[in-house]
Amino acid sequence: MTSKITVAYGDGIGPEIMEACLKIMQAAGADLSYDVIEIGEKCYLEGHTSGIRPEDWEKIVSNKIFFKAPITTPQGGGYKSLNVTIRKTLGLFSNIRPIQSFHPFVKTKHSELDLVVIRENEEDLYAGIEHRQTQEVYQCLKLMSRSGCERIIRYAFEYARHMGRKKVTCMTKDNIMKMTDGLFRKVFNDIREEYPEIESDHLIIDIGAARLADTPENFDVIVLPNLYGDIVSDIIAQISGSVGLAGSCNVGKESAMFEAIHGSAPDIAGQDKANPSALLMAGVMMLNHLGQVEVANTIKNAWLKTIEDGIATPDIFSEVSTSKVGTQGFVDEVIRRLGQQPEHLPAATTQQTGGEWDLTESALTIQERKLEGIDVFLYEENRDPEYIGNKLTELSQDNQLVLQMVTNRGIKVFPNGNPQTYCTDHWRCRFKPENTSGALSQKHLMSLLTTLTENNFDIIKTEMLYSFDGELGYSLAQGQ
Repeated sequence: MTSKITVAYGDGIGPEIMEACLKIMQAAGADLSYDVIEIGEKCYLEGHTSGIRPEDWEKIVSNKIFFKAPITTPQGGGYKSLNVTIRKTLGLFSNIRPIQSFHPFVKTKHSELDLVVIRENEEDLYAGIEHRQTQEVYQCLKLMSRSGCERIIRYAFEYARHMGRKKVTCMTKDNIMKMTDGLFRKVFNDIREEYPEIESDHLIIDIGAARLADTPENFDVIVLPNLYGDIVSDIIAQISGSVGLAGSCNVGKESAMFEAIHGSAPDIAGQDKANPSALLMAGVMMLNHLGQVEVANTIKNAWLKTIEDGIATPDIFSEVSTSKVGTQGFVDEVIRRLGQQPEHLPAATTQQTGGEWDLTESALTIQERKLEGIDVFLYEENRDPEYIGNKLTELSQDNQLVLQMVTNRGIKVFPNGNPQTYCTDHWRCRFKPENTSGALSQKHLMSLLTTLTENNFDIIKTEMLYSFDGELGYSLAQGQ
């Protein structure tokens, strides 16, 4: 049955490499029909802040499969990431990037690299919620949900099980971000127990990234929160030989998007220099997802044979190459080898990213939530913590809530702060009941805020402090 997909040619080198990929797919017998839409720079400049026209959303949603070339986002503020918008709008929670080296035909220091990065796609700092709060201080909210963590981690283990992978490694920074990254690791520890046949471990992201760059052959499947996954996957693609060789897919429960991991490279657009390989490998993943496995394998094997024969675009041309070709020349060479098998590199196998996998989410356990206080964030140009702390202590004496501490950029500066600590104009002031046995209500919090406002304190924001079944739902300050 013909699969109808949505295609976007994108910006920069996008039209060249998309045309190349579709030409190869057609020659290989892919059974596809297209709805072509325009996205990217032109749409941004028309005033569509997400880079896509409203009417084209219908085609993406209806067809469920989106094959997308790189785009250019104009410089300056006010433009939202199209990729992030598509991923979140369609619920594409999982980003899968298989990366391998093609030694000795593509130059690399890591001849045995063969791993898969599975990145959470919707949450973390990529929620894109940012604010400027004072003259000096900006914030970006890092949002993590248990359901979001569970979806991506379970997907990683299911991927390993169905693809014959042996190990899943989780990477976080839970030694610092004990609640957000701590949640990701806790969910990982819970889910790994359901897959005893798969080896699993956890690494702090800094040493984990260092080991990946040094000995990537020791890794198999890596599952990470959004930002870390974005960074790590580009590092691994680069050390494999080139970011121009790695495809990517974004998968949800109903829809999927397939793309190269590199950008639009406008500096070489229209010069017949672009390597279509990354987008072509994304297309191979798409065909497998659609069940057109034989065609997918035919294309990838022809591509592998082309690489083996030393046919190289300028970005991967080296002393081991036999011929430097442009985009169109590379396409012709791949088509010429359709039906052939690689002689040295492992032949293509199915990289199925769809199917009936167990992605069941566990039932949410409802916990008792208790209000325990409030963090009030203030804008105050006076950089003396003693001035601020003493004044707030005096004002809170007539309220049920009393000042517990003041922090600046997360470190406690009152009471008993260090005079060497540098302070900005952004202060977090924690208030909690003096008598912990009484019930605290929103009314008490509003009374405190009224008192602060009446005494000319400039309130930026507030955060309620809760416990859940007695466990603190907020972090302590550094130095507390």
